[in-house]
Amino acid sequence: MKLLLLTLAALLLLSQLTPGGTQKCWNLHGRCRQKCSRRERVYIYCTNNKLCCVKPKFQPREQLWPF
Repeated sequence: MKLLLLTLAALLLLSQLTPGGTQKCWNLHGRCRQKCSRRERVYIYCTNNKLCCVKPKFQPREQLWPF
């Protein structure tokens, strides 16, 4: 019975870990990756020299008329 409880506790703890563990960037809207998907763009680089892949709706827009 103790072995069963120990096994269940270990499985519960392991299920809480995120697989891959990608680092977040750009105000938590982007992810650090080697290559971005088709729906993402590179805006900045992460501290680990990977690309910060951000969806276009979260990137700041360029000003056409600077004041």
